[in-house]
Amino acid sequence: MQGQGLCLRVATLLTGLLECLGFAGVLFGWASLVYVFKTEHYFDELCEPDAGATGNFTVQPDCKAQDERFSLIFTLGSFMNNFMTFPAGYIFDRFKTTVARLIAIFLYTSATLTIAFISADSAFLLFLAMPMLTVGGILFLITNLQVGNLFGKHRSTIITLYNGAFDSSSAVFLIIKLLYEQGISLKASFIFLSVFSAWHVGRTFLLMPRGHIPYPVPSNYSYGLCSGNDAREEEKKTAESEKLELQSKESLPAKEDPSSPSEALGPGKQQEPRSFWSYVLSQRFAWHLVWLSVIQLWHYLFIGTLNSLLTSLAKGDRALVSAYTNAFAITQFFGVLCAPWNGLLMDRLKQKYQKEAKSTGSSAMTVALRSAVPSLALTSLLCLGFALCASVPILPLQYVTFILQVISRSFLYGGNAAFLTLAFPAEHFGKLFGLVMALSAIVSLLQFPIFTFIKGPLQNDPLYVNVMLVLATVLTFVHPFMVYWECRRERKSPATA
Repeated sequence: MQGQGLCLRVATLLTGLLECLGFAGVLFGWASLVYVFKTEHYFDELCEPDAGATGNFTVQPDCKAQDERFSLIFTLGSFMNNFMTFPAGYIFDRFKTTVARLIAIFLYTSATLTIAFISADSAFLLFLAMPMLTVGGILFLITNLQVGNLFGKHRSTIITLYNGAFDSSSAVFLIIKLLYEQGISLKASFIFLSVFSAWHVGRTFLLMPRGHIPYPVPSNYSYGLCSGNDAREEEKKTAESEKLELQSKESLPAKEDPSSPSEALGPGKQQEPRSFWSYVLSQRFAWHLVWLSVIQLWHYLFIGTLNSLLTSLAKGDRALVSAYTNAFAITQFFGVLCAPWNGLLMDRLKQKYQKEAKSTGSSAMTVALRSAVPSLALTSLLCLGFALCASVPILPLQYVTFILQVISRSFLYGGNAAFLTLAFPAEHFGKLFGLVMALSAIVSLLQFPIFTFIKGPLQNDPLYVNVMLVLATVLTFVHPFMVYWECRRERKSPATA
Protein backbone atom coordinates (compact mmCIF):
# COMPACT_ATOMS: atom_id res chain seq x y z
CA MET A 1 0.00 0.00 0.00
CA GLN A 2 2.21 2.80 -1.26
CA GLY A 3 2.09 6.07 -3.17
CA GLN A 4 -1.04 6.84 -5.12
CA GLY A 5 -2.80 3.69 -3.89
CA LEU A 6 -2.41 4.74 -0.25
CA CYS A 7 -3.68 8.25 -0.98
CA LEU A 8 -6.72 6.81 -2.75
CA ARG A 9 -7.53 4.48 0.15
CA VAL A 10 -7.20 7.28 2.70
CA ALA A 11 -9.41 9.51 0.53
CA THR A 12 -11.98 6.69 0.31
CA LEU A 13 -11.86 6.25 4.09
CA LEU A 14 -12.26 9.94 4.95
CA THR A 15 -14.96 10.67 2.37
CA GLY A 16 -16.83 7.54 3.49
CA LEU A 17 -16.68 8.78 7.08
CA LEU A 18 -18.01 12.16 5.96
CA GLU A 19 -20.79 10.48 3.98
CA CYS A 20 -21.92 8.41 6.97
CA LEU A 21 -21.57 11.41 9.29
CA GLY A 22 -23.51 13.81 7.08
CA PHE A 23 -26.16 11.67 5.42
CA ALA A 24 -26.63 8.03 6.49
CA GLY A 25 -28.60 8.19 9.76
CA VAL A 26 -30.17 11.65 9.77
CA LEU A 27 -33.62 10.23 10.62
CA PHE A 28 -32.61 9.90 14.27
CA GLY A 29 -32.36 13.67 14.60
CA TRP A 30 -36.15 13.62 14.18
CA ALA A 31 -36.82 15.64 17.36
CA SER A 32 -35.05 18.68 15.88
CA LEU A 33 -36.97 18.45 12.63
CA VAL A 34 -40.33 18.04 14.40
CA TYR A 35 -39.67 21.34 16.18
CA VAL A 36 -39.30 23.04 12.77
CA PHE A 37 -42.33 21.26 11.31
CA LYS A 38 -44.49 22.42 14.22
CA THR A 39 -43.27 25.98 13.73
CA GLU A 40 -44.24 25.67 10.06
CA HIS A 41 -47.71 24.46 11.19
CA TYR A 42 -47.49 20.97 9.71
CA PHE A 43 -50.61 18.98 10.69
CA ASP A 44 -51.95 21.97 12.64
CA GLU A 45 -55.41 21.19 11.29
CA LEU A 46 -55.47 18.15 13.59
CA CYS A 47 -55.26 20.37 16.69
CA GLU A 48 -58.30 21.55 18.54
CA PRO A 49 -58.37 25.09 19.96
CA ASP A 50 -57.40 25.23 23.63
CA ALA A 51 -60.28 26.69 25.64
CA GLY A 52 -57.88 27.67 28.38
CA ALA A 53 -55.41 29.58 26.24
CA THR A 54 -54.12 32.77 27.88
CA GLY A 55 -53.01 34.50 24.73
CA ASN A 56 -49.33 34.08 25.55
CA PHE A 57 -47.91 32.81 22.25
CA THR A 58 -44.78 31.34 23.90
CA VAL A 59 -46.87 28.68 25.58
CA GLN A 60 -48.74 26.22 23.37
CA PRO A 61 -51.12 23.48 24.43
CA ASP A 62 -50.06 19.89 23.83
CA CYS A 63 -51.67 18.71 20.58
CA LYS A 64 -52.37 15.00 20.83
CA ALA A 65 -53.41 14.32 17.22
CA GLN A 66 -50.48 16.27 15.78
CA ASP A 67 -47.99 14.46 18.03
CA GLU A 68 -49.48 11.11 17.02
CA ARG A 69 -49.05 11.95 13.33
CA PHE A 70 -45.38 12.84 13.80
CA SER A 71 -44.88 9.71 15.90
CA LEU A 72 -46.43 7.59 13.12
CA ILE A 73 -44.05 9.07 10.51
CA PHE A 74 -41.02 8.32 12.70
CA THR A 75 -42.33 4.82 13.43
CA LEU A 76 -42.57 4.12 9.70
CA GLY A 77 -39.12 5.58 9.03
CA SER A 78 -37.40 3.71 11.86
CA PHE A 79 -39.17 0.49 10.83
CA MET A 80 -37.79 0.85 7.31
CA ASN A 81 -34.35 1.56 8.74
CA ASN A 82 -34.21 -1.98 10.16
CA PHE A 83 -36.56 -3.96 7.98
CA MET A 84 -34.93 -2.85 4.73
CA THR A 85 -31.45 -3.85 5.93
CA PHE A 86 -31.98 -7.35 4.52
CA PRO A 87 -33.23 -6.26 1.04
CA ALA A 88 -30.56 -3.54 0.91
CA GLY A 89 -27.90 -6.12 1.72
CA TYR A 90 -29.25 -8.37 -1.02
CA ILE A 91 -29.11 -5.50 -3.54
CA PHE A 92 -25.50 -4.83 -2.54
CA ASP A 93 -24.54 -8.52 -2.77
CA ARG A 94 -26.37 -9.16 -6.03
CA PHE A 95 -25.80 -5.95 -8.00
CA LYS A 96 -22.52 -4.76 -6.43
CA THR A 97 -21.40 -1.34 -5.19
CA THR A 98 -22.11 0.99 -8.11
CA VAL A 99 -25.73 -0.09 -8.65
CA ALA A 100 -26.48 -0.07 -4.90
CA ARG A 101 -25.04 3.43 -4.52
CA LEU A 102 -26.94 4.80 -7.53
CA ILE A 103 -30.18 3.48 -6.02
CA ALA A 104 -29.21 5.11 -2.70
CA ILE A 105 -28.51 8.44 -4.41
CA PHE A 106 -31.85 8.33 -6.27
CA LEU A 107 -33.82 7.58 -3.09
CA TYR A 108 -31.93 10.11 -0.95
CA THR A 109 -32.14 12.93 -3.49
CA SER A 110 -35.83 12.27 -4.16
CA ALA A 111 -36.50 12.40 -0.40
CA THR A 112 -34.61 15.65 0.22
CA LEU A 113 -36.27 17.36 -2.77
CA THR A 114 -39.69 16.17 -1.58
CA ILE A 115 -39.11 17.60 1.92
CA ALA A 116 -37.76 20.82 0.39
CA PHE A 117 -40.87 21.51 -1.69
CA ILE A 118 -43.68 20.32 0.57
CA SER A 119 -45.62 22.72 2.76
CA ALA A 120 -48.13 22.45 5.58
CA ASP A 121 -50.82 21.65 2.98
CA SER A 122 -48.86 18.70 1.56
CA ALA A 123 -47.28 17.48 4.81
CA PHE A 124 -48.68 13.98 4.21
CA LEU A 125 -45.81 13.48 1.72
CA LEU A 126 -43.52 13.06 4.74
CA PHE A 127 -44.90 9.51 4.90
CA LEU A 128 -43.16 8.90 1.57
CA ALA A 129 -40.08 11.07 2.02
CA MET A 130 -38.82 9.83 5.39
CA PRO A 131 -38.76 6.09 4.47
CA MET A 132 -36.96 6.96 1.21
CA LEU A 133 -34.44 9.03 3.16
CA THR A 134 -33.91 6.13 5.56
CA VAL A 135 -33.42 3.42 2.92
CA GLY A 136 -31.03 5.64 0.96
CA GLY A 137 -29.00 6.21 4.14
CA ILE A 138 -28.87 2.47 4.92
CA LEU A 139 -27.49 1.76 1.43
CA PHE A 140 -24.84 4.45 1.94
CA LEU A 141 -23.80 2.77 5.19
CA ILE A 142 -23.75 -0.78 3.77
CA THR A 143 -21.66 0.19 0.75
CA ASN A 144 -19.20 2.07 2.96
CA LEU A 145 -18.65 -0.68 5.54
CA GLN A 146 -16.53 -2.64 3.04
CA VAL A 147 -13.95 0.19 3.13
CA GLY A 148 -12.64 -1.42 6.31
CA ASN A 149 -11.34 -4.29 4.14
CA LEU A 150 -8.76 -1.92 2.66
CA PHE A 151 -6.99 -1.48 6.00
CA GLY A 152 -6.38 -5.05 7.16
CA LYS A 153 -5.86 -5.22 10.92
CA HIS A 154 -7.76 -1.94 11.43
CA ARG A 155 -10.85 -3.35 9.73
CA SER A 156 -13.00 -3.71 12.88
CA THR A 157 -12.06 -0.24 14.14
CA ILE A 158 -13.13 1.37 10.85
CA ILE A 159 -16.41 -0.56 10.71
CA THR A 160 -17.21 0.48 14.29
CA LEU A 161 -16.24 4.07 13.49
CA TYR A 162 -18.58 4.14 10.49
CA ASN A 163 -21.44 2.81 12.63
CA GLY A 164 -20.71 5.55 15.16
CA ALA A 165 -20.75 8.14 12.36
CA PHE A 166 -24.15 6.77 11.32
CA ASP A 167 -25.44 7.50 14.85
CA SER A 168 -23.84 10.96 14.92
CA SER A 169 -25.42 12.00 11.61
CA SER A 170 -28.61 12.73 13.55
CA ALA A 171 -26.94 16.08 14.38
CA VAL A 172 -27.60 17.19 10.77
CA PHE A 173 -31.22 17.97 11.62
CA LEU A 174 -30.01 20.05 14.59
CA ILE A 175 -27.94 22.15 12.17
CA ILE A 176 -31.02 22.57 9.97
CA LYS A 177 -33.03 23.66 13.03
CA LEU A 178 -30.38 26.19 14.10
CA LEU A 179 -30.17 27.59 10.57
CA TYR A 180 -33.96 27.84 10.49
CA GLU A 181 -33.90 29.89 13.68
CA GLN A 182 -31.38 32.19 11.98
CA GLY A 183 -33.68 32.74 9.01
CA ILE A 184 -32.52 30.00 6.60
CA SER A 185 -35.64 28.29 5.28
CA LEU A 186 -36.28 24.55 5.44
CA LYS A 187 -36.49 24.57 1.64
CA ALA A 188 -33.01 26.06 1.23
CA SER A 189 -31.44 23.56 3.66
CA PHE A 190 -32.88 20.50 1.94
CA ILE A 191 -32.07 21.80 -1.55
CA PHE A 192 -28.49 22.15 -0.30
CA LEU A 193 -28.56 18.49 0.80
CA SER A 194 -29.96 17.54 -2.62
CA VAL A 195 -27.10 19.27 -4.41
CA PHE A 196 -24.71 16.89 -2.62
CA SER A 197 -26.01 14.11 -4.87
CA ALA A 198 -23.38 15.29 -7.38
CA TRP A 199 -20.71 14.62 -4.75
CA HIS A 200 -22.17 11.16 -4.05
CA VAL A 201 -22.10 10.33 -7.77
CA GLY A 202 -18.51 11.53 -8.11
CA ARG A 203 -17.43 9.46 -5.12
CA THR A 204 -19.25 6.41 -6.51
CA PHE A 205 -17.25 6.42 -9.75
CA LEU A 206 -13.92 7.85 -8.55
CA LEU A 207 -13.39 6.57 -4.99
CA MET A 208 -15.40 3.33 -4.81
CA PRO A 209 -15.09 -0.04 -6.58
CA ARG A 210 -17.62 -1.15 -9.14
CA GLY A 211 -17.86 -4.56 -7.50
CA HIS A 212 -16.94 -5.48 -3.91
CA ILE A 213 -13.75 -4.81 -1.97
CA PRO A 214 -12.35 -8.29 -1.20
CA TYR A 215 -10.95 -9.39 2.15
CA PRO A 216 -8.08 -9.90 2.41
CA VAL A 217 -7.16 -7.38 -0.28
CA PRO A 218 -4.82 -8.77 -2.97
CA SER A 219 -1.46 -7.02 -3.30
CA ASN A 220 -2.27 -5.87 -6.85
CA TYR A 221 -5.85 -4.75 -6.08
CA SER A 222 -6.89 -1.42 -7.60
CA TYR A 223 -10.17 0.43 -7.96
CA GLY A 224 -11.59 3.86 -8.74
CA LEU A 225 -9.01 6.41 -9.90
CA CYS A 226 -6.12 3.92 -9.72
CA SER A 227 -7.89 1.20 -11.64
CA GLY A 228 -6.59 0.73 -15.15
CA ASN A 229 -8.95 -2.16 -15.70
CA ASP A 230 -12.58 -2.38 -16.60
CA ALA A 231 -15.31 -3.71 -14.32
CA ARG A 232 -14.91 -7.29 -15.55
CA GLU A 233 -11.21 -7.31 -14.73
CA GLU A 234 -11.91 -5.90 -11.26
CA GLU A 235 -14.57 -8.53 -10.60
CA LYS A 236 -12.17 -11.24 -11.81
CA LYS A 237 -9.54 -10.14 -9.29
CA THR A 238 -12.13 -10.00 -6.52
CA ALA A 239 -13.38 -13.50 -7.37
CA GLU A 240 -9.81 -14.84 -7.39
CA SER A 241 -9.19 -13.27 -3.96
CA GLU A 242 -12.37 -14.80 -2.53
CA LYS A 243 -11.40 -18.19 -3.99
CA LEU A 244 -7.95 -18.02 -2.38
CA GLU A 245 -9.53 -17.00 0.95
CA LEU A 246 -11.94 -19.94 0.80
CA GLN A 247 -9.12 -22.36 -0.01
CA SER A 248 -7.03 -21.06 2.88
CA LYS A 249 -9.96 -21.48 5.27
CA GLU A 250 -10.56 -25.02 4.08
CA SER A 251 -6.90 -25.89 4.64
CA LEU A 252 -6.98 -24.69 8.26
CA PRO A 253 -7.64 -27.15 11.09
CA ALA A 254 -11.09 -26.83 12.60
CA LYS A 255 -9.62 -25.50 15.84
CA GLU A 256 -8.38 -22.36 14.07
CA ASP A 257 -11.82 -21.44 12.75
CA PRO A 258 -13.80 -19.67 15.48
CA SER A 259 -17.04 -20.11 13.61
CA SER A 260 -16.69 -23.88 13.39
CA PRO A 261 -19.32 -25.58 15.54
CA SER A 262 -17.25 -28.74 15.76
CA GLU A 263 -14.28 -27.18 17.53
CA ALA A 264 -15.94 -27.29 20.93
CA LEU A 265 -16.22 -31.04 20.66
CA GLY A 266 -12.49 -31.57 21.02
CA PRO A 267 -9.99 -33.38 18.80
CA GLY A 268 -11.04 -36.41 16.84
CA LYS A 269 -14.75 -35.53 17.05
CA GLN A 270 -16.86 -34.21 14.20
CA GLN A 271 -20.30 -32.67 14.11
CA GLU A 272 -22.78 -32.68 11.28
CA PRO A 273 -23.06 -29.25 9.58
CA ARG A 274 -26.05 -27.40 10.98
CA SER A 275 -28.64 -25.73 8.78
CA PHE A 276 -29.43 -22.02 8.79
CA TRP A 277 -32.80 -22.64 10.46
CA SER A 278 -31.21 -24.63 13.27
CA TYR A 279 -29.34 -21.46 14.25
CA VAL A 280 -32.46 -19.29 13.86
CA LEU A 281 -34.40 -21.58 16.20
CA SER A 282 -31.57 -21.78 18.73
CA GLN A 283 -31.83 -20.37 22.25
CA ARG A 284 -28.78 -18.17 21.61
CA PHE A 285 -30.43 -16.41 18.65
CA ALA A 286 -33.79 -16.09 20.43
CA TRP A 287 -32.32 -14.32 23.47
CA HIS A 288 -30.21 -12.08 21.24
CA LEU A 289 -33.37 -11.06 19.38
CA VAL A 290 -35.07 -10.21 22.70
CA TRP A 291 -32.00 -8.23 23.82
CA LEU A 292 -31.85 -6.18 20.60
CA SER A 293 -35.61 -5.68 20.23
CA VAL A 294 -36.29 -4.41 23.75
CA ILE A 295 -33.34 -2.00 23.88
CA GLN A 296 -34.04 -0.73 20.37
CA LEU A 297 -37.73 -0.20 21.18
CA TRP A 298 -36.74 2.02 24.11
CA HIS A 299 -34.49 4.13 21.89
CA TYR A 300 -37.00 4.47 19.07
CA LEU A 301 -39.84 5.31 21.45
CA PHE A 302 -37.71 7.93 23.21
CA ILE A 303 -36.51 9.61 19.99
CA GLY A 304 -39.92 9.52 18.33
CA THR A 305 -41.75 11.03 21.30
CA LEU A 306 -39.02 13.36 22.61
CA ASN A 307 -40.67 16.55 21.39
CA SER A 308 -43.94 15.60 23.06
CA LEU A 309 -42.12 14.60 26.26
CA LEU A 310 -40.16 17.86 26.45
CA THR A 311 -43.27 19.91 25.68
CA SER A 312 -45.07 18.22 28.56
CA LEU A 313 -42.17 18.58 31.05
CA ALA A 314 -41.53 22.20 30.03
CA LYS A 315 -45.24 23.06 30.39
CA GLY A 316 -45.36 24.14 26.73
CA ASP A 317 -42.50 26.67 27.01
CA ARG A 318 -41.09 26.65 23.45
CA ALA A 319 -37.79 28.26 24.48
CA LEU A 320 -37.13 25.44 26.95
CA VAL A 321 -38.22 22.79 24.44
CA SER A 322 -35.84 24.28 21.86
CA ALA A 323 -32.92 24.36 24.32
CA TYR A 324 -33.38 20.74 25.40
CA THR A 325 -33.89 19.61 21.79
CA ASN A 326 -30.56 21.24 20.91
CA ALA A 327 -28.87 19.56 23.88
CA PHE A 328 -30.18 16.16 22.81
CA ALA A 329 -29.00 16.61 19.22
CA ILE A 330 -25.54 17.75 20.36
CA THR A 331 -25.09 14.64 22.51
CA GLN A 332 -26.02 12.48 19.49
CA PHE A 333 -23.02 13.86 17.64
CA PHE A 334 -20.69 12.18 20.14
CA GLY A 335 -21.90 8.72 19.11
CA VAL A 336 -18.96 8.55 16.70
CA LEU A 337 -16.60 8.83 19.69
CA CYS A 338 -18.47 6.34 21.88
CA ALA A 339 -18.89 3.50 19.38
CA PRO A 340 -15.22 2.35 19.08
CA TRP A 341 -14.94 1.79 22.85
CA ASN A 342 -17.23 -1.23 22.65
CA GLY A 343 -15.02 -2.84 20.01
CA LEU A 344 -11.91 -1.99 22.02
CA LEU A 345 -13.41 -3.66 25.13
CA MET A 346 -14.17 -6.84 23.20
CA ASP A 347 -10.75 -6.94 21.51
CA ARG A 348 -8.89 -6.53 24.81
CA LEU A 349 -10.96 -9.20 26.55
CA LYS A 350 -10.52 -11.57 23.63
CA GLN A 351 -6.74 -11.22 23.87
CA LYS A 352 -6.89 -11.87 27.62
CA TYR A 353 -9.09 -14.97 27.27
CA GLN A 354 -6.93 -16.33 24.44
CA LYS A 355 -3.97 -16.41 26.82
CA GLU A 356 -6.07 -18.22 29.43
CA ALA A 357 -7.35 -20.67 26.78
CA LYS A 358 -3.82 -21.97 26.19
CA SER A 359 -3.76 -23.37 29.71
CA THR A 360 -7.41 -24.40 30.01
CA GLY A 361 -7.83 -25.85 26.51
CA SER A 362 -10.93 -23.75 25.76
CA SER A 363 -12.02 -23.49 22.14
CA ALA A 364 -11.74 -20.34 20.03
CA MET A 365 -15.54 -20.11 19.93
CA THR A 366 -15.72 -20.11 23.74
CA VAL A 367 -13.04 -17.40 23.92
CA ALA A 368 -14.92 -15.25 21.40
CA LEU A 369 -18.25 -15.62 23.21
CA ARG A 370 -16.70 -14.85 26.61
CA SER A 371 -15.32 -11.60 25.22
CA ALA A 372 -18.86 -10.60 24.16
CA VAL A 373 -20.47 -11.14 27.58
CA PRO A 374 -19.28 -7.88 29.26
CA SER A 375 -20.29 -5.89 26.16
CA LEU A 376 -23.81 -7.37 26.17
CA ALA A 377 -24.21 -6.81 29.93
CA LEU A 378 -22.83 -3.26 29.79
CA THR A 379 -25.21 -2.34 26.95
CA SER A 380 -28.16 -3.64 28.99
CA LEU A 381 -26.94 -1.73 32.06
CA LEU A 382 -26.59 1.51 30.09
CA CYS A 383 -30.09 1.06 28.67
CA LEU A 384 -31.50 0.40 32.16
CA GLY A 385 -29.93 3.62 33.45
CA PHE A 386 -31.24 5.52 30.43
CA ALA A 387 -34.72 4.01 30.89
CA LEU A 388 -34.87 4.89 34.60
CA CYS A 389 -33.81 8.50 33.97
CA ALA A 390 -36.27 8.86 31.08
CA SER A 391 -39.06 7.59 33.35
CA VAL A 392 -38.53 10.30 35.99
CA PRO A 393 -40.55 13.43 35.01
CA ILE A 394 -37.87 15.94 36.01
CA LEU A 395 -36.71 18.17 33.15
CA PRO A 396 -33.04 18.80 34.24
CA LEU A 397 -32.55 15.04 34.68
CA GLN A 398 -33.05 14.62 30.94
CA TYR A 399 -29.50 15.87 30.37
CA VAL A 400 -28.31 12.63 32.03
CA THR A 401 -30.87 10.70 29.98
CA PHE A 402 -29.42 12.14 26.76
CA ILE A 403 -25.87 11.10 27.68
CA LEU A 404 -26.84 7.56 28.68
CA GLN A 405 -29.01 7.22 25.58
CA VAL A 406 -26.25 8.06 23.10
CA ILE A 407 -23.71 5.77 24.79
CA SER A 408 -26.22 2.91 25.00
CA ARG A 409 -27.26 3.31 21.37
CA SER A 410 -23.69 3.49 20.10
CA PHE A 411 -22.90 0.27 22.00
CA LEU A 412 -26.08 -1.48 20.82
CA TYR A 413 -25.54 -1.78 17.07
CA GLY A 414 -21.80 -2.43 17.14
CA GLY A 415 -22.38 -5.07 19.82
CA ASN A 416 -25.17 -6.63 17.78
CA ALA A 417 -23.02 -7.07 14.67
CA ALA A 418 -20.00 -8.24 16.68
CA PHE A 419 -22.00 -10.86 18.59
CA LEU A 420 -23.52 -12.31 15.41
CA THR A 421 -20.04 -12.49 13.91
CA LEU A 422 -18.66 -14.34 16.93
CA ALA A 423 -21.59 -16.58 17.80
CA PHE A 424 -22.60 -17.99 14.41
CA PRO A 425 -20.83 -19.37 11.32
CA ALA A 426 -19.57 -16.78 8.85
CA GLU A 427 -21.55 -18.26 5.95
CA HIS A 428 -24.82 -17.43 7.76
CA PHE A 429 -23.86 -13.97 9.04
CA GLY A 430 -25.57 -11.93 6.31
CA LYS A 431 -28.84 -13.84 6.56
CA LEU A 432 -28.87 -13.85 10.37
CA PHE A 433 -28.01 -10.14 10.53
CA GLY A 434 -30.78 -9.26 8.07
CA LEU A 435 -33.27 -11.51 9.86
CA VAL A 436 -32.58 -10.18 13.36
CA MET A 437 -32.84 -6.59 12.11
CA ALA A 438 -36.11 -7.34 10.27
CA LEU A 439 -37.68 -9.08 13.28
CA SER A 440 -36.58 -6.31 15.65
CA ALA A 441 -38.11 -3.82 13.19
CA ILE A 442 -41.48 -5.54 13.58
CA VAL A 443 -41.16 -5.19 17.36
CA SER A 444 -40.28 -1.50 16.92
CA LEU A 445 -43.74 -0.93 15.39
CA LEU A 446 -45.08 -1.16 18.96
CA GLN A 447 -43.83 2.39 19.59
CA PHE A 448 -46.86 3.94 17.87
CA PRO A 449 -49.59 2.03 19.76
CA ILE A 450 -47.63 2.63 22.99
CA PHE A 451 -47.53 6.37 22.26
CA THR A 452 -51.24 6.39 21.38
CA PHE A 453 -52.03 4.47 24.60
CA ILE A 454 -50.10 7.05 26.65
CA LYS A 455 -51.82 9.99 24.97
CA GLY A 456 -55.28 8.40 25.16
CA PRO A 457 -56.31 6.08 28.02
CA LEU A 458 -53.37 7.06 30.25
CA GLN A 459 -54.04 10.79 29.71
CA ASN A 460 -50.39 11.66 28.99
CA ASP A 461 -49.09 9.83 32.09
CA PRO A 462 -46.49 7.25 30.91
CA LEU A 463 -45.78 5.82 34.40
CA TYR A 464 -47.32 2.37 33.88
CA VAL A 465 -45.82 1.99 30.40
CA ASN A 466 -42.40 3.04 31.69
CA VAL A 467 -42.56 0.49 34.53
CA MET A 468 -43.38 -2.29 32.06
CA LEU A 469 -40.57 -1.25 29.72
CA VAL A 470 -38.07 -1.04 32.59
CA LEU A 471 -39.02 -4.58 33.61
CA ALA A 472 -38.56 -5.67 29.99
CA THR A 473 -35.11 -4.03 30.05
CA VAL A 474 -34.19 -6.06 33.13
CA LEU A 475 -35.13 -9.14 31.09
CA THR A 476 -32.35 -8.32 28.60
CA PHE A 477 -29.75 -9.26 31.25
CA VAL A 478 -30.79 -12.88 30.69
CA HIS A 479 -28.96 -12.83 27.34
CA PRO A 480 -25.42 -12.13 28.65
CA PHE A 481 -26.08 -14.51 31.56
CA MET A 482 -27.08 -17.33 29.20
CA VAL A 483 -24.01 -16.74 27.02
CA TYR A 484 -21.79 -16.73 30.13
CA TRP A 485 -23.39 -19.96 31.38
CA GLU A 486 -22.86 -21.60 28.01
CA CYS A 487 -19.19 -20.56 27.96
CA ARG A 488 -18.70 -21.83 31.51
CA ARG A 489 -20.24 -25.19 30.60
CA GLU A 490 -18.03 -25.54 27.52
CA ARG A 491 -14.92 -24.56 29.50
CA LYS A 492 -15.57 -27.39 31.92
CA SER A 493 -16.11 -30.00 29.20
CA PRO A 494 -12.44 -30.20 28.06
CA ALA A 495 -11.34 -30.69 31.67
CA THR A 496 -13.76 -33.56 32.24
CA ALA A 497 -12.94 -35.23 28.91
